[in-house]
Amino acid sequence: MSDLTSALTFRDATPADIATIVRLSHAGDARGKDTPPLDPASLDDPRYRAAFDEIAADRNHRLVVAERQGEVVGTIQLSFVPGMPNFGMKRGMLENVHIRADQRGSGLGTQMVTWAIEQCREAGCGVVQLTSNKVRLDAHRFYERLGFAKSHEGFKLYL
Repeated sequence: MSDLTSALTFRDATPADIATIVRLSHAGDARGKDTPPLDPASLDDPRYRAAFDEIAADRNHRLVVAERQGEVVGTIQLSFVPGMPNFGMKRGMLENVHIRADQRGSGLGTQMVTWAIEQCREAGCGVVQLTSNKVRLDAHRFYERLGFAKSHEGFKLYL
């Protein structure tokens, strides 16, 4: 491992990380250059804290930040979903997977997702799944290099 990837550490996010997580998520918006700018005033919106508190209160969810040299460079949400199919097999869901743009291509994303897969394994999951926007072709190639296979078509209904 290079010095860059060996220095990556993971921890559960704290309320102080909310603005950084929102910035990372915004920077990874699938619209790319067409993404509207992030209004800094919106970072204090109480809905972010309410969502953070709800995630933190549920033992089946973890909001994690990845740090390099004490600086947050990535984020990922892990969800452990019990289910009835396959004799009650639990699923690990990866959500909001983002590495800071200036750190992409350095191996940090691979280290973060590999770490998340191991967390799912330790939680008793028999499968790890995620979704990725159809336009994020680089992300699709990244996940396929890590062993993920395109297996389903995703659907959303905004309410």
